[in-house]
Amino acid sequence: MKHTLSVLVDNKPGVLTRVAGLFSRRGYNIESLAVGITDNPEISRMTIVVAGDDHVLEQVTKQLNKLIDVIRVSDLAPDESFERELALFKVKVDKGSRSEILAIVDVFRAQIVDVGLKTVVVAVTGTGDKIYAIEKLLHNYGIIEIVRTGKIAMNRGEKVVKIS
Repeated sequence: MKHTLSVLVDNKPGVLTRVAGLFSRRGYNIESLAVGITDNPEISRMTIVVAGDDHVLEQVTKQLNKLIDVIRVSDLAPDESFERELALFKVKVDKGSRSEILAIVDVFRAQIVDVGLKTVVVAVTGTGDKIYAIEKLLHNYGIIEIVRTGKIAMNRGEKVVKIS
């Protein structure tokens, strides 16, 4: 089972290294990692996706809470939160395929962010499933390069991951 953790940390050099090192030392794999500053410039939010059962989640949470720079760790329940990723696809195009690729982009509510004579760059945001689906379709035209962000996630409604 995959767990999405929202980890509030001090926005200081070396914090990411310490967090990643904790996972490495314990033999846990980080499946996705996104880090960004919050509304408070002294605090960053790490969104970490880790695979494992409830025991793994408990161990990771306990170990993270022991780190000095960690302020709070929250497990984001799938039914109480939403997630997004961003992907960029550089795709081969020719006169015959350009309109077909534009139709795919339209269906997925993606965007063409760069156009060249022989390539286009498609940007798409959404769930991992949505990104995988458009990737499968674009592979038929020849994907030259793919760049993906890690998952970012947030609680729905009034529930907020706050500093306590």
